Amino acid sequence: MQLTTTRLLLRDFVATDWPAVLTYQSDPAYLRYYAWESRTAAAVQTFVQRFIEQQTAQPRYKFQLAITLRESGQLIGNCGIRLPEPGATTAEIGYELAPAQWGNGYATEAAQAMITFGFTTLQVHRIAATCVADNRASARVLTKLGLRQEAHLREVAYYKGRWWDEQIYAILQDEWRNQAPASTQFMEAV
Repeated sequence: MQLTTTRLLLRDFVATDWPAVLTYQSDPAYLRYYAWESRTAAAVQTFVQRFIEQQTAQPRYKFQLAITLRESGQLIGNCGIRLPEPGATTAEIGYELAPAQWGNGYATEAAQAMITFGFTTLQVHRIAATCVADNRASARVLTKLGLRQEAHLREVAYYKGRWWDEQIYAILQDEWRNQAPASTQFMEAV
């Protein structure tokens, strides 16, 4: 499966994607909000393989796609929408981007395509996202996408020697339809 936006191609992962994922997941800036202290080739190969295995589910209900630059094909992150089970009417989105690509609007562009896919193709009613409260850049992306903060969970995760708060954001299909920015345009190829 693939989704095309103005600058990006979101496509299914392939086994040979793991070195590019390892490169950005090894960046200390990337690791800041994750429980991982470091990443290994074996761990990243397992990470990518999980997404490849999800592609074979019938019906498919988890879509974690590699984010690549349309012009160069360079893999710069991933973005996904996951239903808790086939046919569910709610979903969760998530994304990660190579720190070298932060600040270019790629996370917003990729996540908008995934939200559009969720509401139009998957016909879900509600899409939610969770982010670490300290990760203000990710919270800004979610707000730009029209998601509203619904909860602030205090000290819900413990890693790297401290407790972390998380925030939950969500958007309903009617809210998304009413905002309908031009950036929701994408071409889908399955």
